[in-house]
Formats: sequence, structure tokens, C-alpha cells
Amino acid sequence: MSHSLPLIVGFGGYNAAGRSSSHQAFRRMVFESLPAAEQQETVVGLACLMGLVRKQAQGYTDHDGTVLSVEQVDANFRAQVLDGTLIRKLGLFDPSAVAGHKKINIGAEGLVFSMTKRDLPTNLPEDWQIRDLEDGTVEVTASQAGEYLVKTHHELIAKAAGELPTGFNPADHYSARFHPRGLQMALLGSSDAVHSLGIPWDKVSDHVRPDQVGVYSSSALGQMTEEGFAGLFQARLKGNRTTAKQVPMALNSMPADFINAYVLGSVGHTEAVTGACATFLYVLQAAVRDIRSGRRRVAVVGNAESTVIAEVSEGFSNMSALGSDENLCKLDGTDKPDWRRASRPFGQNCGFTLAEATQYVVLMDDALAIELGADIHGAVPEIFINADGVKKSISAPGIGNYISFSKAVSAAIEVVGKDCVQNHSFVHAHGSSTPANRTTESELIDRVATAFDIYDWPVTAAKSYVGHSLSVASGDQLVSALGTFKYNMIPGIKTVSEIASDVYQERARFALTDMDVSEQKMDVAFINSKGFGGNNATAVVLSPNKVESMLALRYADRFDDYLTRREETRINSAAYAERADAGQLDVIYRFGEPLIDEGGLSISAEGVSVPGFAQQIIFEKGNPWQDMRETAPAD
Repeated sequence: MSHSLPLIVGFGGYNAAGRSSSHQAFRRMVFESLPAAEQQETVVGLACLMGLVRKQAQGYTDHDGTVLSVEQVDANFRAQVLDGTLIRKLGLFDPSAVAGHKKINIGAEGLVFSMTKRDLPTNLPEDWQIRDLEDGTVEVTASQAGEYLVKTHHELIAKAAGELPTGFNPADHYSARFHPRGLQMALLGSSDAVHSLGIPWDKVSDHVRPDQVGVYSSSALGQMTEEGFAGLFQARLKGNRTTAKQVPMALNSMPADFINAYVLGSVGHTEAVTGACATFLYVLQAAVRDIRSGRRRVAVVGNAESTVIAEVSEGFSNMSALGSDENLCKLDGTDKPDWRRASRPFGQNCGFTLAEATQYVVLMDDALAIELGADIHGAVPEIFINADGVKKSISAPGIGNYISFSKAVSAAIEVVGKDCVQNHSFVHAHGSSTPANRTTESELIDRVATAFDIYDWPVTAAKSYVGHSLSVASGDQLVSALGTFKYNMIPGIKTVSEIASDVYQERARFALTDMDVSEQKMDVAFINSKGFGGNNATAVVLSPNKVESMLALRYADRFDDYLTRREETRINSAAYAERADAGQLDVIYRFGEPLIDEGGLSISAEGVSVPGFAQQIIFEKGNPWQDMRETAPAD
């Protein structure tokens, strides 16, 4: 029985390298290996995204209003663009002066101080004696020893981060009142993916039933900034009040909810799955499962995570998981840490680098893609997820990844053949930059390669460029893999001068510089991910060239017509890329649009008609458990 093949027909998002659609972020990662014209295109696009220049009819203008040519933008801002992207010193706040409190005990009796009367606590401490003074102030005498919190500041031990490009603020691109940064990023990332389709969403929606659309999205830690959990949990301790928005805004299902309500206006399926650092592959597997089964025909899939905040950094640092400034200096024998090279997968390393990102893909079944003339950037035929079994430590690696990874390689061989996997595949490793990961994941790759007789298997790690974005990490890997398919280049692990001696290298090829694969042609990428608690996932991703050859066989009688329709799609997608490169992101935010009138719903025994949707929801008929149904007694 043949299944629908889940095709990647759009992708978008943002991370420390820039915008994902039209491969802007990928070009930043392999910048040194690009031709001069593409380097210039990348610099100018990022300069607009970072707010350094604005695109005008007559050219580009800087903050002084000076009109600049493309060449001048490149010359004037190249250094600033390169310095303000990828991993670098944390800039969202000052990591050397993080606000906090120090608990102190005052043991002296008879402590006396004054304060305004309106600032008195509603419920006074039992030992406070109050005497009214002039001008609305009071004198307080505390007769017993007490415990007090004194404002102070402290320094983070890990100051590197994979932040969004410097100057790029998601809230500047739509009306983002009360939205946590993670939800802002979810709107921007999903909008970027939907626009990259090159097909109006209304047209897509009209070609399917409303319940054949799905949104699969989440965040692993929820929304941790002031408008979400951070504000909720800190409010009383800071003397503030909680708000009515902090709890609902903070839920880790909110990215899916925002996309359904404010981007797509969807009444279809919604699913928010989490699996720690493998979360992106968890939601992707759910979407692939539903498209293969025919339940869904189109899906928007991805995550948004904004956790570059002091508390999260401290939490991971206390686990000895982050690469601290002190340990980076020890590795290099220097007095100043090299923040740019903080993440060093498979090299001498000391911990991962915290990052923020948002990544989304649009999936379609192959029949719908052919019908609509969608462009194809790849396909995801299989994803495998496995746990570790009994563990001595919840954060320690285990055997689950051996199962998920080997199943993925076996499945790929069944789909595209042994020769293709052995000679035209590469691995996007989890590559977290911890000492434990470099040995365990490299041994995993080596043992799987041995089982399937693979040699010189190219291995790369996106975290060396953009850091570890937690739930979005596999999304960063996936869009980078799509860039490899487009540019025939595997990004090198350039933060590492040499592979560590305890890394298994017999069958793997860890590229330390960008690897040109234009002759070898990569047709398969294995996206590997590990997460705390035993959340292991591995995805098989096929190149657009391989997918096109497969579709040409399945749709031989109409493939030429599809190619003709695809030309318009590519023109539309290129037009959006041109606007986005000019900083015009066209964020979709449908807040305030008329609601669907419940009274306009038409419900029958056959299905439901929803106002505003071209097709009706049709109830599935038939009983899958017919053999278990009791026969009704005869009259």
C-alpha cells in the first residue's frame, strides 16, 4: 500500500544566523565560501533585518538619511553584520550585572528607618512600631532581629549566547502588546514559512477540508520572559502584581494556539508535543504521521523558544551544562573567553551555548503539492523516537538514540537504496558541545556506520554556529540541511581547530571547513537529536532532487504540467524573499478580524459547514472495530 509522501514546500524562521527562508541564515553560516555576489546579498539582507539600513526607492538609507548603494551598504556595514550574528557575547541584557537580591539578617534590636506611609505593607510585621511623621512619611522601629532582601547584582558564569541578530527586535514588526518574546518569534517564524510557500494561504485552504489542516507547534520551557512565567513567578518577590495574561501566555502550547488563531485562522487539527531538546522532531513526527495516514494534507510545523534569560542560564550552569567563561579560558590558555567559539562540537569543549530561535516548515502530501504547483525543498518520509530505558541520571545519554538512528538509516535504505545512503548521505549531529556528547554521539555514528557499511560519513553540527535553542535545535539542523541541498555545501565545524582525541573517527568525516559536495551530491540528511530525560529522535530528510525523481515516477502523466505551475510559485516566493531581504517581513497577525459566527455553522449527519471555508468537514464513516460490534436483536 502506497502512502502520501510528506513534502517540505515552505520553510522559515529566525536564529542567530538570520532569516531561514530563501536560505539567508545558511548563507551566513557558509559566508566565507560564497561567491562575492552572494556574500554581498547576504550582508545587505542582514543589514536591513538588523535595522542598520532601510530600503528606499532610490536605494538604501542609513540612520543619518544618507543614500547608499548596495556596494556601499556592504562596505560600510559588513563588519557590523558579521559581528552581530552567530554566537557572540550576550547582549539582550548585561550578563555582568544581573539584577537580584541578597538575603541578609539584621540582628541588632531597635532598627529605625523612615519610609512613605503609602509604601507600608498591608500586613505589618508583628515587631514593627509605626510613628507618623510630617509630609506623609512614617518612622518604623523594628524591635526584633529580621531577615531582609537587599538589591544587588551578580555575574553570569557563561556570557556567550546564540541571540537573534543584533538590532532585530521581533516586536518592531507587528503590534506585539503583552506578547512574550517567544510568541512574537512564533508569529514571525510561521509567517516567514507561510510566505515562503509562494502560494496564497487562502488558495491552499480552499483545496482541502478545514480538518485536513494541522498546526504542530510548542516550546519546551514555555514562555519564560516577563510577560509569561518569569513575571508570574517573580511578581510578588519583586513587589509587583501578577496580570491576567501571564498564565495563558506562558503555556508551552501557545505557539500552536497563536498560529491557529492569528496566522492561519485555522479550525483544523492542533497538537503541541514536547520532548525536551528533541521537541522539533516530536512535532514533526506527529505531522508526518498524520500526512502519511491521509488525516492531514497540509501542516505548519515548528517551535519557538526564547530562553536567553538569566534564570535559565543559571539553571543550566548549575548543572555544569553550559560552557563557562572560566572553562573557555582554560581550554584556550587565555585570560579572555572567545565567545564566538564558545560552542565546539566534537572538539575540546566544556558545555553548550544557550540560544533562542524559531523555525517552521510547511508540509504537504505529494498529491496536493503536485495539484497546487508547490515548490519542493525536501521530504520527510520517516522519523523515529525512542527512550533510554532505566537511567542512572535523567540527563545522561542512553541507548535510545542507537535505536532511533539505526532505524532511520535502515528506513532510508528501503526508500532510496543502499548506494544512495552509503555514498550520498550526511549526518546533522546533535553536537551539543559537551564532553559527554562528543564521545557518545560519535560512538553512535561509528557503530551505525559499521552496521550499514558506511565510510567517510560527513558529519556537521549547526550548534557550532547558532548555539543550542532547546526545542528548536532540530529545526536549526533541518533548515541547514535544506541549505546543503540547495548549495551543495556542508557547513564545517569551524569553531574547532581539531577533533578531540576521544571522538570516534574511523568511519565519520568531521568537516572543520565548509565541504563542497557538488560532485558527490547529497540526497539524504539524517537529523539527530538528544534531549534530557531520554528523548531521542532521528529524522530522514530527502533532497529536492531525489524527491523530484520519485514524484516524476508517481505522477508521470501530469508531471510536466506540475513543473509549469511551479514556475509561478517560484516567482511569488522570490518576490517575498526580495521584500524580506529589504526588512519587510509582512508578519501575519489577524487579531481583530471578525470571528466565525457560531450561528452560521451548518451541522448535519454527514458533516459540518463552517462559514468562510470553501469545503465542508465530512465525518468519517465505517467502524474499524466492526468485528467487535454486537449484532442488534431482531424486532
